[in-house]
Amino acid sequence: MTGHLDSVNVGRPRTERSARGREITSAIWKHPVAGRVRAAGVNLEGDDQADRRVHGGPDQAIYAYAAQDTAWWEAELGRALGPGAFGENLTVSGIDVTGARVGERWAIGTTVLEVRQPRTPCYKLAHRMGDPGFVKRFGAAGRPGAYLGIVREGELGAGDAIAIVERPDHAVTIGLMAEVYLHDHARAAELLAAPALPDGFRAWVDGRLAA
Repeated sequence: MTGHLDSVNVGRPRTERSARGREITSAIWKHPVAGRVRAAGVNLEGDDQADRRVHGGPDQAIYAYAAQDTAWWEAELGRALGPGAFGENLTVSGIDVTGARVGERWAIGTTVLEVRQPRTPCYKLAHRMGDPGFVKRFGAAGRPGAYLGIVREGELGAGDAIAIVERPDHAVTIGLMAEVYLHDHARAAELLAAPALPDGFRAWVDGRLAA
């Protein structure tokens, strides 16, 4: 199975004031860059996160969003959005991001990236989209995008093919994780079928089962 890397998007933290006068510091504003971009450690070159307590790290090193999902939102919102609109680092096409399995590995350029977890939206996405109710709207849409870990460091760039080089034999997809975490807690135990389930999600499942 192969897809296409449409755009590589990076951004540094910046501070803006919300409509209610609150200062918001975030790196959610991402912009396409040309040429080869290095993926190493927990970031793409030129990219960063404003608050490492809740963003970034090995399980959220790179965020991928599907161009077809952006197109769906453009029709839903009635306006153009374009690459990086959701704060994604990689805008991809030809890949079922919502249906990607936890632990699935993508070869892009000289990198290998591993699907780790869905995006769980926060108020910064609402600010980016100019809609205070967008967090709930995004969660209900079932198009969360996927956070990726860097398994093999290297370089990638717009135009690269995306090859799915490893697909685990379980049914825990990005879409299922988002559905369970945001809406259907009773199915939490199903997520344990994924050996590569991130520690944070595993702890959440354990807490749900203990309760």
